[in-house]
Amino acid sequence: MQDIRERASRIRLVIFDVDGVLTDGSLYLGDDGLEYKAFHSRDGHGMVMLQETGVRLAVITGRSSQVVQMRMASLGISEVYQGHRDKRPPYEELKQRLDLQDEAIAYVGDDLVDLPVMRHVGLAVAVADAHPRVREQAHWTTDASGGRGAAREVCELILEAQGNLERVMERYR
Repeated sequence: MQDIRERASRIRLVIFDVDGVLTDGSLYLGDDGLEYKAFHSRDGHGMVMLQETGVRLAVITGRSSQVVQMRMASLGISEVYQGHRDKRPPYEELKQRLDLQDEAIAYVGDDLVDLPVMRHVGLAVAVADAHPRVREQAHWTTDASGGRGAAREVCELILEAQGNLERVMERYR
């Protein structure tokens, strides 16, 4: 676990997949043709707390959905890349534009399409219910499943490793 904390202490950007990470992976399709997704409120609060300490957040997802754009906007996340089955180009673009090295980036994924980016980052995280090959390749696996608190675990891990968790929690005491 010490290695994981050391990796987490260097993180300046966390990239999340959406389906299966920020949601439980279920796709709800209405008769009206609209797509619905459920996000966990505690995940969102963890993401807000982490951003308050200066860590940047982004999402890269293979699907495109207005609800993702709306949810990320509500969390103050402007780095939203949708419709990218190959996640390497947006990853490289983010890395270059933000002038970051791989070691300063964490990626949270759940499925095989996430592996090409996970192999490069300083902290590769798999959610508990990720595909077995993704869990094998990750540096760390959350206890919670995607859409069920996994993102919050990642945020608190980084907050703790960077010495910010107690300070952030203090306002709630």
